[in-house]
Amino acid sequence: MNFPWLLIILLIPLIASVLLFIPKKYVIFKDQQIALYSSLITLLFVIVVALQFDTSSNAATQFDISFDWIPVFGISFHLGLTGISLVLIALTAVLTPIVILATEHEGQKKNREFLMWILLIEASALAVFLARDLFLFYVVFEAMLVPIFFLVGRFGGPRKNAAALKFILFGLAGGLVMLAALIWLYFAAATQLGRGTFSISALSNELNLDIWTERWLFLGFFFAFALKAPMVPGHTWLPDTAEQATPGTSTMLIGILDKVGTYGMLAILLPIFPNASKEFAPAIIGFAVFGVIYGALIAIAQKDMKRTFAYISISHFGFIVMGIFSFTSIGMIGSTIYMVAHGLSTAGLFLTAGYLIRQKDNSLIQNFGGLTKAAPVMTGLFLVAGLASIALPGMAGFVAEFMVLTGTFQVYKIPAIIATLAIVLAAIYMLWLYQRVFTGNENKDSKNIVDLNKKQILILSPIVVLTVLFGFYPTPIIKIAETSIANTMTYVGVTDPQPIIEKVVSK
Repeated sequence: MNFPWLLIILLIPLIASVLLFIPKKYVIFKDQQIALYSSLITLLFVIVVALQFDTSSNAATQFDISFDWIPVFGISFHLGLTGISLVLIALTAVLTPIVILATEHEGQKKNREFLMWILLIEASALAVFLARDLFLFYVVFEAMLVPIFFLVGRFGGPRKNAAALKFILFGLAGGLVMLAALIWLYFAAATQLGRGTFSISALSNELNLDIWTERWLFLGFFFAFALKAPMVPGHTWLPDTAEQATPGTSTMLIGILDKVGTYGMLAILLPIFPNASKEFAPAIIGFAVFGVIYGALIAIAQKDMKRTFAYISISHFGFIVMGIFSFTSIGMIGSTIYMVAHGLSTAGLFLTAGYLIRQKDNSLIQNFGGLTKAAPVMTGLFLVAGLASIALPGMAGFVAEFMVLTGTFQVYKIPAIIATLAIVLAAIYMLWLYQRVFTGNENKDSKNIVDLNKKQILILSPIVVLTVLFGFYPTPIIKIAETSIANTMTYVGVTDPQPIIEKVVSK
């Protein structure tokens, strides 16, 4: 058997979370050390795996490890790495230690519990991105609701209980519909293949459903993924959750876990339900474009910073979904880069603003102003994160947005043109937010704001470095993702549209 790299990557944060659950007198390391060291070791193992990943291989997955789990139902504990999943586990591994360091005091007296839930979020994200058995995917898809529920409910704002309840109800609703579709898919596979299976590979390569069954199953899974993403109109849980959650919780939720929805569309919906994916693509593109514009417009009207960031993310997820269902390689690769760019910019916004919010225990925009003098470094880092969020050229978001719009325009010209309006709206919501918080008249309490220290600058600097690096050199992400995207397009049975060459007729 090959060295179980993926299993070790998954076990490290799980073991660390167990150590944080054990009474302190039995553990020699401090809580912060356990969380930080385990997240850094996880990152190190992900880097080692990434360096070994063969971008020239046409294999569907690499580094596979599989054990029989419940063999009577054809369920296995199967982990495998695709190019898309490698990109997302790398994002997870990078952001987790940054969040742990940046939110050192978010948990206050309950810091031990706070860190335990953060590590469980990392473990669940890694598991769902690596799962190659649909039942395993579903179990982790549901389990990841628990850490966020407790992080919001235990450490959130004054309306934390209502926000946590709304979050869990939306998540359970999507999971319930997905479970029904999962059971139906299992029996459909048993009837056609002669055996029940949850293997994503087998379901993608061997199953051939009748069109009506495929349509209903597609809608069942899509409903769950659209709520998770979140897509309009199933987005309403996100602004409330982000407003009440701590900045660190929101970073883990929006920057990492919400990518499970768009990842599921790429890794499950398209390969297993190719015909239904093509059939519903125009409608999904329409909803995605509406979400792009709607999220941007509502972001402009917000009075709370964290709610503003949430609606910005809703707009960005619309772009990601557009690229996925464009069924063009440039659009789908652009969506993959967009997931990384969005994760980085979201972390930059929430964590930088988090240092500010914790000092005033408030995130209302009207309570800030004129912070340029009191906190020039914080002002600069927030501006960089904001410009990354609106896809300024030279930032990773620009590459992603350009590829998504280009790929979509090749197939859906009008939706792509409409979506470009969000570029103007993005400049409005971000620059206006920046103006109200950091420039203009100095608020009477602004003089008491403490600027970022050297440690805090060092913590946030990887976000800036990676955002700029992938803005000028996105080739690593493209190389890693392109084979997986090519395989997905083969499953769906689509090819890139050929360029139209006009013939010049000489008289």
